[in-house]
Amino acid sequence: MVIGVMGAGRLGSAVLAGLLASGHAAEDVVVAEKDAARAAEIAGQHGVEVHPPTVVAQRADVLLVVVKPQDVAAALTEVAPVVAADTLVVSLAAGVTTAAIEGHLPSKPPVIRVMTNTPLLVGAAMSAICAGQHAGDRHLAAAEALLEPVGQVVRVSEASLDAVTALSGSGPAYFFYVVEALVEAGVRLGLPRALATQLVTQTATGSARMLAETGENPALLREAVTSPAGTTIAALHHLDRAAVRAALMDACLAASDRSRELGQT
Repeated sequence: MVIGVMGAGRLGSAVLAGLLASGHAAEDVVVAEKDAARAAEIAGQHGVEVHPPTVVAQRADVLLVVVKPQDVAAALTEVAPVVAADTLVVSLAAGVTTAAIEGHLPSKPPVIRVMTNTPLLVGAAMSAICAGQHAGDRHLAAAEALLEPVGQVVRVSEASLDAVTALSGSGPAYFFYVVEALVEAGVRLGLPRALATQLVTQTATGSARMLAETGENPALLREAVTSPAGTTIAALHHLDRAAVRAALMDACLAASDRSRELGQT
């Protein structure tokens, strides 16, 4: 099976690295890149062949579309004449619907749409996938096999992808935002920035691990830290007075609305 990767930016490079790390041979992966310098860099770093997009699309059994959303239409229009009906097209372009992708491909290949997030860069992505009109269970399974080496994968309906985008697609930014604020609080309290960053980062990592490994409701885990008349309840009281919980919920609703708008345009 030949896997073609269209797009050699940050996300495309991470996907490429994940494919090779999971056991795919370099000779079975081809990358589309027009810039000569970037093509040479990719070939030298990963040992894969780099070709123009039409060559990659013609050779690929699975074509991964990892270009920017605004570039999808032009990229697919260019390769459409050589995309076969049995080529599995897997799109990681945020906000671009399966119907929009299918509309650019007259051969009507199976299309899988993926919403992933930036922890893919460290092999810890949360990816949600859905099938287009011509894709079925075996195509979803093939997409899962490609994405599982770089994180967790769930199947959802396409109607759910705006909500997925709001929670896990944009989600890393929310956590980085909170971490940034906590680090600044540590500095304000007199800690060196490096120490504050270490304290907050490990606390976030450990808390996420507790959620994942215990399966406990987060409210119960929070209660376990909250002693009567203690420091934690004093801090949580301030957060509730500032309506932080409501602000986070409103932020997710805004992100979902914006995702829906981008999909329509």
